[in-house]
Amino acid sequence: MSEGVEWALHSCVNLAWSGPDRAVSAARLAAWHGLPAAYLNKQLQALARAGIVTSTPGPRGGFRLARPLEAISLMDVVAAVEGPEEAFRCAEIRQQGPGAGAPAAYTADCAIAHAMTRAELAWRRALAAQNLDEIRQQAERQAPEAPERLRAWLAAR
Repeated sequence: MSEGVEWALHSCVNLAWSGPDRAVSAARLAAWHGLPAAYLNKQLQALARAGIVTSTPGPRGGFRLARPLEAISLMDVVAAVEGPEEAFRCAEIRQQGPGAGAPAAYTADCAIAHAMTRAELAWRRALAAQNLDEIRQQAERQAPEAPERLRAWLAAR
């Protein structure tokens, strides 16, 4: 998984903390964590295409959450940034090289591909079962001052 997923998840929580009435630019969100703005903007655009955030152009524009955090799962963000493709792709190497058998010997799915598919399904289900509001709550328990620090920093433009 790319670091863009982490950045996108933090950005969603930061947008929630900034409040629904404030659009925050990619540059400002990036600066909060010392990230490259152009790369974070790509992640935010992916979130916008997925309907997780909205984007308003112009000098007073920026990004806002498109829906409440409790309606955004971790899987929503991962799929927006990484795409819907499976993480493991079986190339059927068991059918290549000197160890390969006759094509008729491969009637069953590859045992490794089968195991990896089961693991990925469990991972996707776990991500889909957790929403960003749960993450926000945990973050606020760990750092209760974080939302106000962010709002004050954004207001000090």
